[in-house]
Parts: sequence; structure tokens; C-alpha cells
Amino acid sequence: MTRRPHPGRARTGLGMAGWLFADMLLVLALVAMGDQGDPVAAERSAHPSAAPSESPSASPSAGAPASPSPTSTGPRGVEHDPVTVQVSGDETAATAQIRTATEAYPGRQAAAVLTFGSNRDPGLGQAYAHTVNGLLPQARPEMFAATTTRDFISLEDNPRHASLEIYFYTR
Repeated sequence: MTRRPHPGRARTGLGMAGWLFADMLLVLALVAMGDQGDPVAAERSAHPSAAPSESPSASPSAGAPASPSPTSTGPRGVEHDPVTVQVSGDETAATAQIRTATEAYPGRQAAAVLTFGSNRDPGLGQAYAHTVNGLLPQARPEMFAATTTRDFISLEDNPRHASLEIYFYTR
């Protein structure tokens, strides 16, 4: 006597196709939401005179928001293309190189920095990347105050060298 599976528990091709379709629809919805433009940047570009002036030396007073509140009109976006900076040497040299390389971006705030420390030894490469990421607030406190950083390795044979990918918030 063979046992037939219970009809409610059987996995049919049509049932699996339905779940696959639902999963793909979810992925497409997430991709569409992730590709939304930045409403604050669109408003600023449409009305440039209404945008607040940005001063790199101006610091917000205690309790006052630094720039237009991202929650009032929507979240800020992050630029797709990073600014790449190469640094090498000890902490003093790397800090000076970061400061010099970011002079062209006054008033900007970095959202994320991916740092790739070069070394054949993965531990040493990642440790150098961690050291360089620790120097960011020293080099430009206004730019890297609340920035997310990640330490990675590059297996190039170039010790005490790091490549930084800086992703800025949209204007």
C-alpha cells in the first residue's frame, strides 16, 4: 500500500511559482524604492535661492539642526559615485593627505567611507585601514563627524597605503 501525501501539504509547481513570483515582486519593489531621488536635492536645484547658505566654518548652536532637517521633507540621498583618495605613510602624513584631498568639497558631509588598506598580510592591511578611518574626524571634523566607516583589505604589496572611497550626501 502506498501512501499518498495529504493534498494540503503537497508542493506543486504552480504553488512554488506563486511564491517565486511574490519574492521577485518584493525584490522589484525594494529596488524601485532604493532608486527614488532625493526630494531635498530636487527642491534645492529647482529653487537655488531658497537653499540655505553652507559655510564650512559655521557650526550649529546647541540644539539647532545643522542643515535642513532630513525628516521634514524626506531622507537625504547618497551620491552614487565616490570620491577616491589615496593616502600613505604614518598618521601625520595620512591626516595631511586626507585634509588636502578633501579641500575641494567644502560644506559637504560624508555619508560613508570604505577604506582599503594595502598589505599582503590581511590583518595588517585591515589594521591600517582602521587607523586611517580613525584619522578622518581629525582631518575634517565637519565632514566626517557622523560618518559610517568600514575597514577592508587590498592584497596589493604596498604596505602603509590605503585607498578611500568617500560617499557624500547629495546636496
